[in-house]
Amino acid sequence: MPSFADFDRRHYRTVDVASGYDGWAPTYEQTVLDEMDLALLGRLRRLDLGRVRRAADLGCGTGRTGAWLRKHGISHIDGVDLSPGMLEQAIQRGAHTTLTEGDVRATGLTEGAYDLVIASLIDEHLPELAPFYAEAWRLAAPGALCVLVSYHPQFIMVSGMPTHYTGTSGEPVAISTHLHLFSEHMSAGLAAGWMLTEVAEALVDDAFLTKKPKWAELRGHPFTMATVWSRPGFQP
Repeated sequence: MPSFADFDRRHYRTVDVASGYDGWAPTYEQTVLDEMDLALLGRLRRLDLGRVRRAADLGCGTGRTGAWLRKHGISHIDGVDLSPGMLEQAIQRGAHTTLTEGDVRATGLTEGAYDLVIASLIDEHLPELAPFYAEAWRLAAPGALCVLVSYHPQFIMVSGMPTHYTGTSGEPVAISTHLHLFSEHMSAGLAAGWMLTEVAEALVDDAFLTKKPKWAELRGHPFTMATVWSRPGFQP
C-alpha cells in the first residue's frame, strides 16, 4: 500500500496528533470550512437522524459535529478526543452531554449504547483503520449507523498536502498524516461486521474556490468523502 510519504510535497515539521491539535485549537474554527464535512453530512440520504437517541462523536474536536447533531435534534451526544486543547473548545461550545479525553480506538464509552457513531476528518491520523472500525462496532447498538467523513485519498495523493496548521511563530506545522485507500476502508469496515450503505463525495468546485482560491489547480478533484455503515439488527 502507498504511504503519505510517497506523495508529501510540503515536508513540514511534523508533530503527534495530541500536540498538533493542542496547537491548532485556538484557530481551528477559522480555518476549517463547513464545506469540508458538515455540508457533506447534510447530503447523506441514509443518515436517518430521527431514530438516533444517543450518538458517540469520536474525535469530536472543537464540537463542530456535535453542534450539527444537536441542531438536528439529537439530545445525547458523548464526545471523545485526544487533545485537551480541542476539548476545551468543545466545552465552551456546550453541544455534548459528556466529553472525555481519549483515543478513538479505545474510547472507554459504554458498549452497545449508541444508535450513531460518527467521526469527521480524523482517520488520516490513524496508522491502521481496523481498530477504529472495531471500536465503532463495539459502541454500536443493533441497527446503529457509523458515519465517517474522510479526506479523499485522491485529494491527499494529488495535493501532497498533510493535515497542517500555522503555529504562533508563523511556521506551518504538519500533524501526523496517513494515506488510506477506499479499499482499506472497505476491508476494515467489513471485517468489523459493518455493512456499507452509502458513499458520498465532495468536489473542489467554484463555490469552494471562493473560500480556498489557492486550490484552483485542484478544481474538479474530490477532496472529502463520507461513508455510511450500518450494523445489522433490530432497532426498536
